[in-house]
Parts: sequence; structure tokens; C-alpha cells
Amino acid sequence: MNKDNFVKKINEIKESNKLDLSAGQDLSIALMNIISLEEHSFFSYAKTNNEKFLEILEICRELRKKLLAKLVNRDDDSEKWCMSKHLLASSMRLFEVGNRLLHEKNKKDAEEMYNDASELYALFWKLNSDNVQKVEYQKSEKSGIFSGIKKLLECCKE
Repeated sequence: MNKDNFVKKINEIKESNKLDLSAGQDLSIALMNIISLEEHSFFSYAKTNNEKFLEILEICRELRKKLLAKLVNRDDDSEKWCMSKHLLASSMRLFEVGNRLLHEKNKKDAEEMYNDASELYALFWKLNSDNVQKVEYQKSEKSGIFSGIKKLLECCKE
């Protein structure tokens, strides 16, 4: 599916009132942070050998699996499930690198990281666009943080 068709499909879904993507956005951002919690739990265990970090990791993993199933169809034969997790994790990491670069007054490199993060986040939605219509969420007034695809995912009608 090319970018224009993707935009068209998202707009069709929004117009049919079957989905408010902002809730999906919120859930996808939460998933990014849960994946980060899994990573931090692993590294904390590796540094300390404290088993409580393994317990936290397992709880986060189970929660991530449950929530990811709300956005990703796990019943096909593709690698969509795993790819989705890695697209979200990579997008979040690039976003965080962009934040650091921006804080260091390196705006040009920060913008590049934000653009790359946006591309990966858009790929997550493109990969899962066939599932989007199946999910219904309540209306939310929040907007996305990734400006590169904000227009695609803007869903609040004002």
C-alpha cells in the first residue's frame, strides 16, 4: 500500500466513524513505554542480579502482549506481531535520541531523528492498517506527538 492509499484508507475509516485513532495512538505510545520498561528491567537485572527486575519484566511483557493484541492481528502467518513491537520500540528510541539532541541544541540532527521516528511509527500503522477498522475506541481529544504523521492520525473533529 503506498502512502496516498494509506492516507485515503485512514480518512475513509475516520469518516465512517468506526474508529477514533487517537485512542489507538495513546495505546501505541503506552506500548512504546511498556517495551522500554521491559528493556530497563532486563538491564537492571543484568547490573544487579536482583530477581525483582525479572518479575517486573515478566509483568510488563504480559501486559504488552495483552495490549498489543488490541492493535495487531496475531492470527496471520506473517511476522507482523514481532515487527510491530520492533517498529514501536525503534520509533520510541529515535524519539528519545531526538529529545537529547534537541536539549543539546543540535536541532538539525534532532529533526532528523524525529523524522525517522515518524517514519517508523507510520510504518507501524501501515503494517496494521488492515486491523484498524476492527478496533473501536472512545473519542479522545489528545493529539499525536509525531508531527510527521500528525495529519494521517488526526482524528478529532472540531
